[in-house]
Amino acid sequence: MTSSRPEAAGDPPPFYNCHVFACTNERPDGHPRGSCKGRGGERLRNYMKARAKELGLSDTRINSAGCLDRCELGPTLVVYPEGIWYTAHNNADIDEILLVHLIEGGRVERLMLAVDQTEPRP
Repeated sequence: MTSSRPEAAGDPPPFYNCHVFACTNERPDGHPRGSCKGRGGERLRNYMKARAKELGLSDTRINSAGCLDRCELGPTLVVYPEGIWYTAHNNADIDEILLVHLIEGGRVERLMLAVDQTEPRP
């Protein structure tokens, strides 16, 4: 995986080639936007972290994130350095993101969030 960020001469190699930030933000019950944690974000982050380790993705770091400001779209995560945003609703979605994006270098278009998206996909 290559970074789109310019590298300066003498920069050390990155410690991780990929970071996945998974929202685990929790809002109060009844909040109109909901929260990723309330929609299973923490459970999915834990699953993704365990699966990445099982798959040997040692150059990838699965991180918890506070609010990524898109909770109403479902459990949200973003993959860097590409800056690709996804929503994942179950373990199968996480497995697909790990396989297609992190291992094969592709994109899981059905789970990608558009920049201007304000409503979850049906």
